[in-house]
Amino acid sequence: MTVKPAGRRSVAVPAKETLQRSGPPIDPRLLRYSRTSRRYLALTVVMAVVQVGAVIVTATMVASILSELIVSPALRSLDAQAWHLAVLAAAIGVRVAAVYLHDRYAHRASSRVIAELRNAALIAVSDPARTSPRELLRGRDRLATTLTRGLEAVGPYLTGYVPALVLSVVVIPVLVVVMAWADLTSAVIVVITLPLIPVFMILIGLMTRERTTDRLDAMSRLSSQLLDLIAGIPTLRALGRERDPAARVRELGQAHRKSTMAALRVAFLSGAVLEFLATLSVALVAVSIGLRLVFGEMGLYGAVLALILAPEVYLPLRSAGAQFHNSEAGVASAREVFAIIEDERTRTAPATRSVAVAGASIAVVGLGVHGRDGWAPHDLTATIAAGRMTVLTGPNGSGKSTLLAAILGLQTPDEGSILIGSVPVAELDRQALWEQVAWLPQHPVLVPGTVAQNFELLGPVGDTEREKACRVSGFDKVLEDLGEGWHTLLGSGGVGLSAGQRQRLALARVLSSPAPLLLLDEPTTHLDPASETAVARALQARARSGDTVVVVAHRPAMISVGDDIIDIAGARHE
Repeated sequence: MTVKPAGRRSVAVPAKETLQRSGPPIDPRLLRYSRTSRRYLALTVVMAVVQVGAVIVTATMVASILSELIVSPALRSLDAQAWHLAVLAAAIGVRVAAVYLHDRYAHRASSRVIAELRNAALIAVSDPARTSPRELLRGRDRLATTLTRGLEAVGPYLTGYVPALVLSVVVIPVLVVVMAWADLTSAVIVVITLPLIPVFMILIGLMTRERTTDRLDAMSRLSSQLLDLIAGIPTLRALGRERDPAARVRELGQAHRKSTMAALRVAFLSGAVLEFLATLSVALVAVSIGLRLVFGEMGLYGAVLALILAPEVYLPLRSAGAQFHNSEAGVASAREVFAIIEDERTRTAPATRSVAVAGASIAVVGLGVHGRDGWAPHDLTATIAAGRMTVLTGPNGSGKSTLLAAILGLQTPDEGSILIGSVPVAELDRQALWEQVAWLPQHPVLVPGTVAQNFELLGPVGDTEREKACRVSGFDKVLEDLGEGWHTLLGSGGVGLSAGQRQRLALARVLSSPAPLLLLDEPTTHLDPASETAVARALQARARSGDTVVVVAHRPAMISVGDDIIDIAGARHE
C-alpha cells in the first residue's frame, strides 16, 4: 500500500492567518500554560478593587471639602476640615501604594510568565519524538525570533495592557453608578460617549494588526540573514567574499525600519485620537455641569463629585488604548507560542514497545520522505545486517542523513517503514531505543562545559575504551595541545576547538560507546588520510565484534571498507 505524503505542518511556523485571527483581549491559553499569569491576574483584580475604592473616597472627600469651603464660611478652617483631609491623604496613600505594589510585582510576574511560555515552547519543539529535525530546521529562524525578542514584547502586554483592561472592567461600572447617584445627567453623557473609545480602538487595531505581523516577519528575515552570515563568516573570508551579503542585510534592515515606522505612525495617531475623544467627552460633562450650576439646577457637592469622577471613568480605556499598540508584538508572538505548544499537545501518545538492537537486522521497506525539494529518499528498500559495516552513498540531498534520522525515529516517513528486528521504529519507545545507539550527526553536538563532560554525553566510559578511542580518532594529540587537557572549558557549540578538533572529539565519543548500533554521518570529515584509515579499521573491528555499523560516506577510502554498500539515489543494495 502506498501512503501519500502527510504534509505535516511545522510546529515552529504557524500560518500567518492563524496569527491574525481575532481573539479575546486576555487569551485564556495564557492562564492555561502559565501558572504565574493566574496569580498575576488575581492580584491585578484585587488592586483594581482597591484603586476604585480609593478613587471614590478621594472624590467624595474633595467634593466635601470644596463644597463646605464655598458654601459654609464657618467650616473654612484647618480644624474643621481635619477629618476630611486625613481621609483624603489616606485614600491617596492607599491608591499610590496599590499602584506601586502592582507595578513592582507586574515586572517580576511578566519575566516569569515569559520564561514559562518560552520553556513550554522549547519543550514542545525539542522533543524529537514529536518534532522532526527537518521541521525544526525549516522553522528555526522564525522560532528563534519568536522565543527571543518577540516573546520579550509580552512584557508590555502584561504590565500595561492587561491591568488597563482589568481596571476598565472593574472601575468603569462602579464609577458610573456613583456618578449616577451624584448626577444622573452626567452619568448619561458618560454612558453615551464612552463606547466611542473602544470603537475607535477596534478600528485602529484592525489597521495595526497586519503591520505588527509584517514587522515580526521582517525581524525574522533579518535575524535569519544575520545568523547565517555570522555562521559563514570564516568561509566567506577565506573566499574573499565577506562583503557580498552587505547589500542583502541592508535591504532587510530597511524593510524592518519601514514596517516599524508604519506601526509607530499608527500608534501615535491612535493615541492622539483617543486623547481627543476622552478630552471632548469630559468637556461635555463639564459644560453640562457648569450650565446647571449657573441656573441653580444642581448642588455644588454633586457637581464637584461628578466632575472629579468623569476623567477617572475614561482613564482605564485611554490607558488600554495607549498600551494596545505596545502589546501587539507580544500578543502576536504569544499566539505563535500557543500554536507551537498546542501543536505538540495534539500529537499521538508516545510508543512503548522495546526491542533488543544487538544482533537485530534493520529492514528498510519502501521508505520515502517528501521534503521541500522532492522525495529524498524515495521507495528505498534495503536490509542493514548486524555484524556488518554498511555504507550509505549517493549525491548530496539524496536522503542519506534522512535515513539515519528515520532509523532513530527522529523523522517520520511519508511512505514505507523501518523495522528493527520485527518491530517498526514508529512503535518503539524512543528513549529505550536511543540508549542502544551511538550517533554521530553531520554537525556534532557539543555543550558548554569541560572536554570531559562533552566526552561523556553518551554515558560514562572506562579509561581503556577512552584512551583507545582517542588514539584511533587522533583526539589524544588534540588533548596534548590543550592547556588543561580534559578540564579545558568549551563554549556553546564547542567554541575553543577548531572544526577538526570538534569532529575528532565527537568521533572518539562514539567509538568509545558500548552501544550495539553505531550511526555515523560523514565521520571522517576534517580528518587526514592516516586518521581516516584508522577510523575505518576501528569501525570494521566494531562490526566484526557483532555491532551494527552504518556510515554515511562520500570519500573512497571509507566506501572501500564497507561490507555492504547502499546507493540511496538508486535505491540499490549491493
